[in-house]
Amino acid sequence: MKKKELNGISVIMEEPDFVIVNKPINMIVHASSHHPSKEPTLVDVLRKEYPEINSVGDEPVLRPGIVHRLDRDTSGVLVVARTQKFFLYMKELLQTRTAQKTYVALVHGFMDRKNGIIDMPIGLKPGTTKRSVRARNMKMVKPAVTEYKTLEQFEYEGEKFSLLELFPRTGRTHQLRVHLASVNHQVVGDQMYGRRDNPWNLSRQFLHADSIEFDLPSGKRIRASADLPDDLADILKDLRK
Repeated sequence: MKKKELNGISVIMEEPDFVIVNKPINMIVHASSHHPSKEPTLVDVLRKEYPEINSVGDEPVLRPGIVHRLDRDTSGVLVVARTQKFFLYMKELLQTRTAQKTYVALVHGFMDRKNGIIDMPIGLKPGTTKRSVRARNMKMVKPAVTEYKTLEQFEYEGEKFSLLELFPRTGRTHQLRVHLASVNHQVVGDQMYGRRDNPWNLSRQFLHADSIEFDLPSGKRIRASADLPDDLADILKDLRK
């Protein structure tokens, strides 16, 4: 398929039942009834190119075709269903963790163990939109598990950094950022859960949805990946000098 660009959204794979896109930073996936968006969302762009998604999903008026989502400032791979049958199929894969999502993150410090698992329930801090593993009187507490693997370690301007591959085994809101902050290895640039200062003045989290893998009902294996955006790629070039 010839590469397709839709208002800054790169189409990675286009199939009759679904489309996989590379979500850019500074774009929300969909608005909500409580927080209408004043700017185009990802679904606003996609529903023009793929109008069939308007009848797909649990709440197609608000989030047509959306099976999973990424934070506004997290870039990378996102699967959007074009049929209700595939929506229900993909939803089941994600709920049972049969689909494998892989993220890449740059964090402060060196991990105590290069590979490991963070297994801590996450809840909503009362009166805020922030999540936590330790706050008092947390609401909506749910189990959360993140597996990680250290890809590279760097020392730069007197600080230590680790490039991690992350495999979420559950799908809680802000899970990766909250889990990494809970073990004192905040994602670089994370304005909500991390340190605001970093050598590159990065003002959004260095977190990217690198790839997704899953099987179709036919047995065909699907794998889609997205390159790091330029701002994150430039930081890695700087670290690797």
